[in-house]
Amino acid sequence: MASPTTTLSRRRTQAPIPAPNFDDVVCQKCNSGKSPSKLLLCDKCDNGYHIFCLTPILPSVPKSSWFCPSCSHNPQNPKSFPLVQTKIIDFFKIQRTFEVAQIPNQDAKKKRKRGSSLVVSKKKRRLLAFVPSDDSQRRLEQMASLATALTATKTEFRNKLVYMAGMAPRRANDPALERGGMQVLSKEDTETLNMCRTMMERGECPPLMVVYDPLEGFTVEADKSIKDLTIITEYVGDVDYLKNREYDDGDSIMTLLTASNPSQSLVICPDKRSNIARFINGINNHTPEGKKKQNLKCVRFNVDGECRVLLIANRDIAKGERLYYDYNGLEHEYPTEHFV
Repeated sequence: MASPTTTLSRRRTQAPIPAPNFDDVVCQKCNSGKSPSKLLLCDKCDNGYHIFCLTPILPSVPKSSWFCPSCSHNPQNPKSFPLVQTKIIDFFKIQRTFEVAQIPNQDAKKKRKRGSSLVVSKKKRRLLAFVPSDDSQRRLEQMASLATALTATKTEFRNKLVYMAGMAPRRANDPALERGGMQVLSKEDTETLNMCRTMMERGECPPLMVVYDPLEGFTVEADKSIKDLTIITEYVGDVDYLKNREYDDGDSIMTLLTASNPSQSLVICPDKRSNIARFINGINNHTPEGKKKQNLKCVRFNVDGECRVLLIANRDIAKGERLYYDYNGLEHEYPTEHFV
């Protein structure tokens, strides 16, 4: 337990034992005892770590037991997923027409390009489907990078919302419950979203690469240029009531439905089942430099009578650029001051 004069974050799950003196505890990374409220103590070795010195950093103090990198045995350099087509097809449950799958035909791409030059009002601009990489071998490498991250985090790949027994049922995901109403995705944009899912099902993935960064952990980079208003991915995972997750330690929980009745509010939890959205990081929205990095927007839509969350490019994104969105959106409650 913490001493009376020091606020250290820890939670013991075993029987009480005599408490040692933590007045001199310092972070093993920065060798400082400053910011004691952000200093975690390992539940096994008692070493201290600032939440913002960890790799990747933690957004908040965990409510449950916590173990340092040494005691948790988490690999710092995740083992790469085998670059074998059959393994990747099985991992993502891709349709077996993968070998002959093609990207959207060139005529369609030309039509979109010509259409993009027209001057239209912003509210009438249509969403664009992602354009997969031309090289099928490169697409395999992109999928292998995602499979590596999912395997390292013990996450099952899913590309749609999941309704598990004991959590919120599908009928709870009702856009009519949204406080103030929810914008409806147009018929044209719904068709574009469905096109993206169809492409994924046959092995035509978004042009994205998941990489491991020493500071940020897993993060996502554009593997080719991406146009403004392109659908990057849908945010998916287990759907649950917010009231069941208010004290959850997960750092990737996403708002799905903000209901007038708080007991009906829903969140998406991607810790057990998810897609590439889980590894797209947030900006530090406390600094101008952090805000400049934002190149995605997170938008909730009513799609055919169901709340859905999309990550969409909010400007042109260059090849090699990392993807970031604002974790806070309109709520301004998420602590991002230590994000890099």
